[in-house]
Amino acid sequence: MVTRRSWSGSPYEERFGFCRAMRIGDRVVVAGTAPIWPDGRVELDAKSQTRGCFEIIEAALAELGASLADVIRTRIFLVDVADADEVGAVHGEIFRRDAPVATMVQVAKLLDPSWRVEIEAEAMLV
Repeated sequence: MVTRRSWSGSPYEERFGFCRAMRIGDRVVVAGTAPIWPDGRVELDAKSQTRGCFEIIEAALAELGASLADVIRTRIFLVDVADADEVGAVHGEIFRRDAPVATMVQVAKLLDPSWRVEIEAEAMLV
């Protein structure tokens, strides 16, 4: 089985020794994706951060031959449960037609205090 990796340019990838996504056969796993761009920029509101996370996830999937339509699971980590409706609305827009199984949980903190959301995704190519 061939393994392929994708990097998004996050400063944490090299520093912490991980890749953004990995494809093993027909499965693509995307690491916890925070709304941080390679230049360090972070949007302030939860809705924009969620869109940013999914843009990074979508690019990683595409690099490995998958798309958001192939996503079968998402895991969403929120710092503030009050953001659930905004974050969920973006998730719903993106996956309206191809709804994956999903989990959304509140966590005490994320790595950077400016992050309101972090998202993992798994995709299967069939």
